[in-house]
Amino acid sequence: MTALSEALEAVALTDTGRMRDHNEDAVFVDAACGVAILADGMGGCNAGEVASGMAVAVLSETLKRDFSAHLLHGAKASRNSVERIVLERVAATNAVIFETSLKQPEYTGMGTTLVAAVFHDDHVTIAHLGDSRLYLLRGGELRVMTRDHSLLQEQMDAGLLVVGEGLHYEKNLVTRALGVDSFVNTESRTCAARPGDIYLLCSDGLSNMLDERDIQLILEPLSGDIEQAAKQLVDMANNRGGYDNVSVVLIKILREFPALEAAPESALKTV
Repeated sequence: MTALSEALEAVALTDTGRMRDHNEDAVFVDAACGVAILADGMGGCNAGEVASGMAVAVLSETLKRDFSAHLLHGAKASRNSVERIVLERVAATNAVIFETSLKQPEYTGMGTTLVAAVFHDDHVTIAHLGDSRLYLLRGGELRVMTRDHSLLQEQMDAGLLVVGEGLHYEKNLVTRALGVDSFVNTESRTCAARPGDIYLLCSDGLSNMLDERDIQLILEPLSGDIEQAAKQLVDMANNRGGYDNVSVVLIKILREFPALEAAPESALKTV
């Protein structure tokens, strides 16, 4: 069995950008437990910063506890079990943020996008809300692994817009977010992860400034130095205007990380 810390290389970077006076993004990554999280907050009076910070703090703590203890150090579990745990933890995090907004008037209406990745048994489970994205670079091809929950994307899906016309619409109007309601509809999927893969989690401060070709032109030549790749991604977004906070998390798969043992049923029960 390969320890995750030997199988994954990870880096996170967040920047205020050139037009904002504070940073409402929050990031977390821990290669040892295979968890990566990025959140982009929204709401007035710094409430967006509070929402994204809470999302990352609460979700990272619970996912680290769940997966470090049970699943990612040799215990094999079904992909459905892993996905269920992740979705339950996101729902619990949503409740914490929503209840805080009800109790403290200055945080009324706050919320945050979310994209999270959990690496386990040669797979990655992805959960997301809003327009923060996860990209995969594999075999010279860059793919978007998430679909934006935004008014712009809904208009395009309905055939009311074509690519290139979206500039006439507000790009930051999201249709799903964490913490804005008591119920949250999180989209999730689980996919095989392979050695050589590079996963990029990013806020729209990056994806609105760089298209897929731009991202690939940075990631491919710098695949051996993901710390430098993260820096160049942020720098390019800032050089093109830096209109929003810019955040990236990069995870590179160095080798296979299969789980060899069966997880006891009690280890997979959530509280």
